[in-house]
Amino acid sequence: MSDPAAIPDDRDDAPRDARADATDARDDAPVQWRDWTELAASESIAVPGPDDDKYSRGVLGVVTGSDEFPGAAVLGVDAAVRTGVGMVRYLGAARAADLVLRRRPEIVTAPGRVQAWLIGSGQSFDKRDEETTAALEHAIADGVPLVVDAGALDLVDRLDAPAVLTPHAGELVTLLKKVGTEVDRATVSADPERWAARAADATGHVVLLKGRTTHVCAPLAGAGPRVGARVQAPSSWAATAGSGDVLGGIVGSLVATHSDEVLADPELLVALAATGAFVHAWAAERASDRGPIAALDIAEAVPRVIARLVSGVAN
Repeated sequence: MSDPAAIPDDRDDAPRDARADATDARDDAPVQWRDWTELAASESIAVPGPDDDKYSRGVLGVVTGSDEFPGAAVLGVDAAVRTGVGMVRYLGAARAADLVLRRRPEIVTAPGRVQAWLIGSGQSFDKRDEETTAALEHAIADGVPLVVDAGALDLVDRLDAPAVLTPHAGELVTLLKKVGTEVDRATVSADPERWAARAADATGHVVLLKGRTTHVCAPLAGAGPRVGARVQAPSSWAATAGSGDVLGGIVGSLVATHSDEVLADPELLVALAATGAFVHAWAAERASDRGPIAALDIAEAVPRVIARLVSGVAN
C-alpha cells in the first residue's frame, strides 16, 4: 500500500487564504479558488455522537442504475454506506435493486423519508422508462438537497432544492448546450475553472467538474465572488469505469449527513462536494498501491480515508 502519511496534511499550518486566480474573461465573474486540503476536508465529516441513530446520521435516497448499467447502483450505494451515512434507501431499477441487496443486505428498498437524494448515475435520459421517470420526479420534488449525475442532468431546469451537479467534461458540454452555451469538450478540458464557473452560473447550482483535478464551483450570488475549490488527485489510477458512480455515493452521503445545514446555506455544498472528491481521490490512491484498481476497490478504501480525516492519524 502507499504510505498513508503521504496525504498532504496542513493541520499544523495556518489556514491559507483562498487564491483568486479566476478567469478574466469579459463574460465571467471572478472566482476565489481554494486548493482543498486534508484540513479543509476534515471539517466536513460528521462524527456520530452518543445520542445519534441511523436516522439522525442521515438517510440517503438513491435513484441510480438501470437495466443497461445496474452496476452503477451497486458502486454508488456501497460508497455511500462506507462514507458514513446512517441509512440508504434504494428506489431504482428492479435488476439493479437485486444486485444492490446482494452486495449490501442492509439497504432499504421501501420508500420513506430521506435527507438527500443521489440520482442519475448509470442512466441515460433518452432511455428512461416510466418507473425511473416517476422515481426521479419524486426525488426532485422532495425538497431536500440533491446530487445529480449523468442521466439526470437533463432535469437541471426543474431543480428547486439545493443541488450538486457532477458532470465530466463531455456531460458538461451537453449541460451547457441545454442552457444555451455552445462549447466543445476540448475547450472545457483546456480551461475547466472557467467552464465549471460558467455552468454553475447558468444552472444556479453547484457544479463538480470531474477530472484529474476536480473543480467545484458555486453560482454567483450577490456582490461577492463565487466560491470554488480545486481537488488535485495524486494519480490517475481512478480513471476507470464506475469511478464516477463511487464519487456520487461519497458526495451523496456527505450531503445527507449535513442536509439541514445545506438547506440553510446551499453554498455549503461546495465544501461537501470538494470533500467528497478529496476522499475519492485518496481512497483511490490507497487502494491502488501505485497500480491498477477497479471502482469497487476505491469504495472499499473509503473508511480508511474517513478515519484519517476524523482522527488525524494514519491507518
